This record gives sequence, C-alpha cells and structure tokens, in this order.
Amino acid sequence: MEQYLITLLVKTGLVAALASFGVRSQAVKRMLQREERTLAQRVRLTSWFAAMFLPGVATRVVTRNYPALDLGLEGSLLAGLTGGYVCGWMTGMVLAIPGMLNGEILSLPVFSIVGLAGGLLRDSASDREDIWRFSPFPDVNIYRIFQPGRDFRSALLHAWFALAVLAVEFLRQALGTAFPNPPRLFTLGRLGDPAPMLAGLYVSTYFCITLPLKVWSNTRSEVQLEEQRRLLLQARLEALSSQINPHFLFNTLNSVSTLIRLDPEQARTMVMRLARIMRKRLQSPEHFTALRDEIEFIDDYLSIERVRFGEKLRIVKRIDPDAAEISVPSMLLQPLVENSIKHGISSKVEGGTITLSARRLGDRLIVEVEDDGVGISETDLALVFSKGIGVSNVRERLEVLYGRDYRMNIDSREGRGTRIEIELPRIRQSA
Repeated sequence: MEQYLITLLVKTGLVAALASFGVRSQAVKRMLQREERTLAQRVRLTSWFAAMFLPGVATRVVTRNYPALDLGLEGSLLAGLTGGYVCGWMTGMVLAIPGMLNGEILSLPVFSIVGLAGGLLRDSASDREDIWRFSPFPDVNIYRIFQPGRDFRSALLHAWFALAVLAVEFLRQALGTAFPNPPRLFTLGRLGDPAPMLAGLYVSTYFCITLPLKVWSNTRSEVQLEEQRRLLLQARLEALSSQINPHFLFNTLNSVSTLIRLDPEQARTMVMRLARIMRKRLQSPEHFTALRDEIEFIDDYLSIERVRFGEKLRIVKRIDPDAAEISVPSMLLQPLVENSIKHGISSKVEGGTITLSARRLGDRLIVEVEDDGVGISETDLALVFSKGIGVSNVRERLEVLYGRDYRMNIDSREGRGTRIEIELPRIRQSA
C-alpha cells in the first residue's frame, strides 16, 4: 500500500513538473493562447503533447517498470481539453503506439476516444475560458456554484468536468479488470482493489488533469498581462507622439500666418517644407529611426525656422559617423531644438548657435543639444521637466522605451546657454 501511494505521488508530481517545464517556450505560450487553430497549428500542438508524455509511456513499456511515468491517458484528455477534437484524437493515437507494440491493443481506441471526449468537454463550454478557470481544489469549484452572480452554466460545466475525469479513470479500471491476462490496457488499479487504493487512484488522476490546466492557465494569464502592458505602452507612446506633432504644427502654422501678408513667397516655401516634414512622419510611423534620418528631419525643421530668424540662427553639427546609423527614438531631437530656439535664442537680439553632437561611448550613444542662448534660472531649471512640454515629453518617452536604463541631464546658466545631454542604452543598429 505504501509503495502504491508513493507511485501515485510521483505520478502527480511528474505531471506538474512536465506542465511547468513545457511552457518555457514562447512558441508554446502562443499556442496555448489561441482558441482557434489551423490544422498545422493543431499538428504542432499535438507534437508538443507527444514530446511531453510519449517518453514516459515508452519508458514504462520498454523497461516494464516505472508505472508512474505512464501518463498516456491523462495526456490524451488534456490535449482534447486544450486543443480540441483533432488535437485530442491525434495525441491519443500517438501516445497509444508504445502500448500497442506491447500488446495493449485497447490503448489506441481508448486513448483516441478519451482525446475526443476532451474535445467534447471543451466545445460544451459556453465560454472557452471556463476550461482554464477550473480549479484543482474541489471545494473552490463547489463554492463557485453558490457564488452570487455566478453563471450557472459555468458552474455546471465544472461539475460535469470533474465527473468526466472520474469516469475516464473508471473506464480504464473497468477495462483493465475485464482484460487482465494478458493486460490489454495499462492501469494502476482494478475494480476489485481495496477502497483506499481506488480512492487514491481517482484523486491522483483528478490532479494529473487539473494541475496542468492550472499551470497553463497561470501562464496564459501572464502572457495576457504582458500583452496588455505592451498595448498600454504602445498607446502611451502614440499619445506622446501625437502631443509633439500638434505642438510643432501649431508653431509652424503660426509663423506661416505671419508671413502670408508680409512675404507670400516665403510663406509658400514654409508650407512646402512643412508638407515634406509631415509626409516623412506619415511614411515612417515607427518609434525608432536611424540617427541619420533624425538629423535630416532636424535639417528640414531648421530650414523652416531660418525663414523666421534668418542669419540670427546658426547651426553646428558634430555627428560621429559611427553613430549615424544607430537607431534612436523618433522625434527625439526636434522638441529639444525647438526649446533651444524658442526659450534660448529667439529673445537674443544677436541670435545664437545651436550645436548638435552625437558619439558612441562603448555600447551606448551620447546625444547633445547645446545653445548659447539666455539660459535658464536655477528656479526654472528645477521645474523644467514638469513645465516644459517638449522636454517632459522626451523624458517620458525615454522612460517608456528604456525604463530607468537611460540618462538625461540639463545643464544651464543664465546668460550662457543650455546643454541637454542624453545617454541611450541598448544601442540598436538600424536595418
């Protein structure tokens, strides 16, 4: 009796370990995430179940020992529950092969029927998520039946599911009892065994089905949370990008409106250049772009600003050739250059110079935007990330993209100018 219980415990622990180890691959996680699958995807899912459970069945047959390793029946039912009729049926046929070669001729029909039964249980759920909500603990499932607001059909499905698992084990025991010598179906117990042994066998089979479902359900939840987090970050980036574009567009159109009466030809030139800038933005909606393209974008932007400021606005570029092809967040420099012009140079009668620098430092990229404008007071410098739309926007986008693995420093002195330095990690080479 003691050895029998140890076998059942080993069997239960083994299926839990297989379930946990089997979902390490991202491809497997994606397979479990799908509810509708093509035939090729069902074949791949069948191959995954076979890779998990077939070695144990084969080991038991070849060595005629280690009965705890044989999880063929459980694997067939799990395949049907998670993959549907086709996956359950194919998995049952594959897992039955070692038994068939050993003279256990009932393995093929029983495993195939059990796999199809798993698909039937899956299709009987009004909501496919109910399969994944089934708990290994019976008291939890019973509590859900009486929970206020609970869908009675879901609770009924869970009751039917538990009975089906026990019925599958009863079928295996009945056939094992009916065909004992030679055994036509592998089973750990027969109907005439002592009640404690049979009870332990039923409990073991129940957990061998429900524990993997629980493990895979948690994995699916983690994947869904990760996807929701990704979509949230995507939406946040889109919102931040859309905040920059209208801000830049408003300033440019405001300049155009001023020039329409004073200099219509220059106004026309600005509109054409603005159209070129917006066309580039529409053609390249990615969140990363080559630094070279970002500099070209700044050149287009500055060509518009030069119409306003003329010779008062001077530009110096110091771009390391090794850094030009590195990918950086799109619209990284434009808000900073715009701030330098608006707050640093525009109020100086003699104008000023903006210096753009970029260089590689090991596996990191250093980008600088410096001006010799009026500078920022110590009081305003302390609030620059909360008050300035452009600067705060750039910083927030960097936080979304890089977390804490970046650096953005602002150094400014009144009357001497401002320097913004950005250090970016995880350098990505542009394709």
